[in-house]
Amino acid sequence: MSTVFWFTKDLRLQDNLALNLAIRSAAPAEGASHRVTAVYVVDAGEYADLEGIRQHSLTESLKALNSSLGGRLNVLHSPDASGFGQQLANAATAAGSNRVFATRLFDPQGKKLQLQVGRFLAGLGIHLILEDSQYAVPPGSVAKPDGTPYRVYTPFFKAWCAIGWQAPVSLPDLKIEWRLIPASPGEPVPTKPAPFPVKAGEAFALRTFDRFKKRALNQYDEQRNRADLSGTSHLSHALAFGEIHPRTLLAQLGDSSAHEVYRKEIAWREFYADVLWHNPHTLTEYYEPRFAEMRYDKGELADARLAAWQQGKTGYPMVDAGMRQLLSDGWMHNRVRMIVASFLVKDLHLEWQQGAEWFERHLSDFDPASNTHGWQWTAGCGTDASPYYRIFNPILQGLKFDPNGDYVRKYVPELRHLDGADVHTPWEVIGGYADGYAARVVDHDVERNESLARLEEIKVPITGYREG
Repeated sequence: MSTVFWFTKDLRLQDNLALNLAIRSAAPAEGASHRVTAVYVVDAGEYADLEGIRQHSLTESLKALNSSLGGRLNVLHSPDASGFGQQLANAATAAGSNRVFATRLFDPQGKKLQLQVGRFLAGLGIHLILEDSQYAVPPGSVAKPDGTPYRVYTPFFKAWCAIGWQAPVSLPDLKIEWRLIPASPGEPVPTKPAPFPVKAGEAFALRTFDRFKKRALNQYDEQRNRADLSGTSHLSHALAFGEIHPRTLLAQLGDSSAHEVYRKEIAWREFYADVLWHNPHTLTEYYEPRFAEMRYDKGELADARLAAWQQGKTGYPMVDAGMRQLLSDGWMHNRVRMIVASFLVKDLHLEWQQGAEWFERHLSDFDPASNTHGWQWTAGCGTDASPYYRIFNPILQGLKFDPNGDYVRKYVPELRHLDGADVHTPWEVIGGYADGYAARVVDHDVERNESLARLEEIKVPITGYREG
């Protein structure tokens, strides 16, 4: 018997429970191979709309997966998501199978897609079998004693740890025949340039994690927030594409403080997935609806300030460095993501959705749950939110997390003539603007007070205050 495996956000062979199930379910005659048709379906319309970095990231990940399958990954193309069911039905017919296996998706778009595909296939007598998830603990599994979901991270983390997760699994030691569909179109060809050659795939993800363990894991608690240091794992892209499973990472962590902080970062990702699972509307809407009533800026001036933020020309060096890193690398340091998000919402008085949409467009590691609820955390309107009155001071943040100015100088060439921490306050240095750096679009102190005044307008009590 043959089976079809539909790859989605699990572009790897190892530690892939759903793939293992598909392989074992292809029960062969004595001594024969387990025949599996591996399929990935490209939404051609969506792919065409992606920025270059995201096009190249997906294509390179698919190339790596195809290589690991000996050139036998069937990459099919659909004009849009509505055609996925037909493409998978065609694959099942070509394989002579009535079963399609896949890893269960939990984000709103993924859930909708798999529901539609499942119904379509069922109408043709083909079963869609979903297994596992891209998380150590599937969203919806962690609950309070009364059965309701957690709104706050810390108790979620404790319950998440208590539930635990299974050990990573290897690809079954069986004779596997990966089958090709005749005239499979192959990986999509990028139509837009990438800023640099993209490296992707399971093998690269595993090497990246090994380097991180040797380089920075044992100092992770002390260095992860430093934008000028390589103190993070750089695995967010691999996790977003499923090139590595969080179980694989968790299995190699010990009990030290640094390892515990890294474990907590993985749990943050799973917490946000759980929140979105229970509240799918929060992908684009406020988790705390009262914040939708806040006064936000609109009009030509607001649009001009949004454009300055998008292009890294706000006049605040730490903000501009982060936004230019996003455009040049398709990635941004997590601490800097919070700094630029706070600036958009609380200095420019723009709604968080505008920032989330820009991140979705440009981040190679885009993840719907982490993106939307990371933004809502900083905006003060999400679950377990940073209180709205925590307003990051972009100058102080720069001095703290880029103390020598190396991060800023890397991404803002107009400030490379300045030494040390002077890059964070070019307006205080003679010749600070000599190379054409942008003037500040707003005064942070003024806008901080304005944000607090607008908070008062929607009657949200302020019980404390902390400048970030």
